[in-house]
Amino acid sequence: MAEIVLGIASSHGPQLRIRPEAWREYGDRGRTLAEHWYAGKTYTFEELAELRASDHFERECTDEKFQRRFDACQAAIAHLGETLRTAAPDVCIMIGDDQHEVFFDENMPVFAIYNGETVDDAPPSGRGLGGMIDSEVENAPKERISHPTDAVLADHLIGSLIEAGFDVARTSRLPDGRDGGVIGHAFHYLYRRLMGNQVIPHVPIMVNTYYPPNVPTARRSYALGRELRHAVESWDSDARVAIIASGGLSHTVIEEDFDARVLDGLKHDDFEKLTGYPDVRFRGGTSEIKNWIALGGAMSGAGLDMSVVDYVPCYRTEAGNGCAMGFAEWLG
Repeated sequence: MAEIVLGIASSHGPQLRIRPEAWREYGDRGRTLAEHWYAGKTYTFEELAELRASDHFERECTDEKFQRRFDACQAAIAHLGETLRTAAPDVCIMIGDDQHEVFFDENMPVFAIYNGETVDDAPPSGRGLGGMIDSEVENAPKERISHPTDAVLADHLIGSLIEAGFDVARTSRLPDGRDGGVIGHAFHYLYRRLMGNQVIPHVPIMVNTYYPPNVPTARRSYALGRELRHAVESWDSDARVAIIASGGLSHTVIEEDFDARVLDGLKHDDFEKLTGYPDVRFRGGTSEIKNWIALGGAMSGAGLDMSVVDYVPCYRTEAGNGCAMGFAEWLG
C-alpha cells in the first residue's frame, strides 16, 4: 500500500514575491477597499484603524521590518523546498483554493479534483501588481509549460472520497478561466518556489474556501483530510506520497492570536482548536486556513510530527492589514 511520508504547509501571499520596498505601496490599496474582514466582522479601513489603534501597527511598517520579514520568508521557503527534495516523494497531493482563476460563480464546486494527464503553468499576465514583483524571486516560467500530474491516483482519490460520502467534482481539463486554462496561483506557487519548476507527478485538489454560500466548514475540511489519508493508505501502490497545503494564514487583516491557536491545534492534532469556530471567522484570505486544516486531518494518524518552520506576520498598514506567512512540515 502507498505511504504518506511528508506533509508541508506554506503561505503563498503576494508579499512573498513583492519587493519589500513596495510593501507600503501595496498596503495603500487596502485603504480603498470597501470592507475588511476581522474576527468575523467587516469594517471600513478607518473603522479598523481606530479599532486597532492601541496595537500600534505603524511600528511594524518600517523599511527595516519589511526587509527582515521578507528575508525570513525566503529562508523558510528555501527550507521547505529542501525538505521536499530530501524526502523525494514519488507523488504529491496539493490542496489549494481557486480565486476566480479557473472556476467562477456559474460553476463553483466545493471540492474539485484534477484528473488530467498534465497541467499548465504560464508566465504572469501582467495584471495587478506591475513593477512591485521581484521576478527573480517569483521564478515564473518564461513560456507556457506543462507539468506532470497523476491521473491514476486522482481517479483513486475520487472513487475513495465518493465511497466515503464526499460528492467531489472532477475535471480532466481546466476551464479556460481567467488565464486560458492554466492552474491558479495556489498551485503554481508550489511549482515555482518549492519545486523550482521541476515538478513531480501530483494531484491538484481545488477547495472553494473563498466564495459563500457553498464553502466547506472547518470540520468538513478536516474530514476531507482524514479521508484523503484513508484513500492513500488503500491505494494499491508502493508510492511514497507527500501532501501539501497552500495558502493562509490570516489575511488580509492579520490575527496573530487566531493563527497561534490554529498552529497549536495542528501541532497537537487538537480537533476543537482547529474547528471550533463559527464559519464567519474564515472569510477572505483567512479562509485559506481551511487548506491547512484539511492537511491536519490527513496527518492525523499518519505517524508524522508537525513543526513550525517559521511564522512571519507581514504587516503593511497601521490598521493591521497584511498577510501572516506560515511555513510548517510534518516529518517521520
